[in-house]
Amino acid sequence: MRRGLIAGGLLWVSLAAAAAPLLGSAAACRRYGGVPDSAATAQGWVPGGRFIMGADDAYPEEAPAREVTVAGFWMDRQEVSNAQFARFVRATGYRTLAERGLDVRRYPAVPARLRQPGSMVFIMPTRLAPGQVNWWHFVPGANWRQPEGPGSSWRGRENHPVVHIAREDATAYARWAGRSLPTEAEFEYAARGGADSRFPWGDSLQRQGLQMANTWQGPFPFKNNTEDGFAATAPVGCFAANGYGLFDLIGNVWEWTADDWSTPLASITTLPALNLEDALSLQGRGSQLGTIKGGSFLCSPLYCQRYRPSARHAQELSLGSSHIGFRTVSHAPGPAGP
Repeated sequence: MRRGLIAGGLLWVSLAAAAAPLLGSAAACRRYGGVPDSAATAQGWVPGGRFIMGADDAYPEEAPAREVTVAGFWMDRQEVSNAQFARFVRATGYRTLAERGLDVRRYPAVPARLRQPGSMVFIMPTRLAPGQVNWWHFVPGANWRQPEGPGSSWRGRENHPVVHIAREDATAYARWAGRSLPTEAEFEYAARGGADSRFPWGDSLQRQGLQMANTWQGPFPFKNNTEDGFAATAPVGCFAANGYGLFDLIGNVWEWTADDWSTPLASITTLPALNLEDALSLQGRGSQLGTIKGGSFLCSPLYCQRYRPSARHAQELSLGSSHIGFRTVSHAPGPAGP
């Protein structure tokens, strides 16, 4: 299956990706150390233009479809990796919100158990009671260093996207790098890769029977058939680049944007799944919401079809999870002409 993914995927790599690292295949991404060789390979140029943002035939929060214009910008070719985030931490001593825990003065309504250091972790359930969703759990001690909680480690996953990131963590990294988070419009425009189709590679989730992104295959949430080669996060750049030479803007991990959430929560048809106790306890955290884009390895045709450029979701600003990361943009002048 992976050979097929590589052979089929490389057909989609555009000339715009010629200066990028030789990623776009499962073999190449596993060899990648997680840190770009140079500034020239770190970001790709996204030429400005007009596009139809949103969709009228999908989840209600994606409507209305409307014409939007964006100026050109540079975007990280891959999600920020564990290795890149570790460099930031070594240089600054920064501690993420999941490592620090919540300040009771800012979050007085949150129970002490959920103010302690920790984050949300996907744990595959063995059974579900009627009407119950219980695959998300607040795990004390879970953070970017310990993605599954105490006893786990990011070591050996240097080239995977960093996760358990709150928006303030992503913003701190971006400022350190002299960049910013993409707006929702910039992210969606970049994710389309210059294509007008439902996905950057066509109108079907698969292409010639091959998986084109890291999503969920099988009966969610009980079994991931891993037809794409990965049960959880994949190293960055394992799937083919889009028309702008950018990787993983569809699937792998959700990514923060700079925009706050602007749609009433009542319109969201699939809220983040929590066990009942955590869902009730986290209500006090839900007043400050941001927008995440791109879908993740947990998105399934049976549950969360948000692995499309137009898809979007609300996320509490102070709450990371094992499937939320980010990338950055810069607004320097574009490349010189020929």
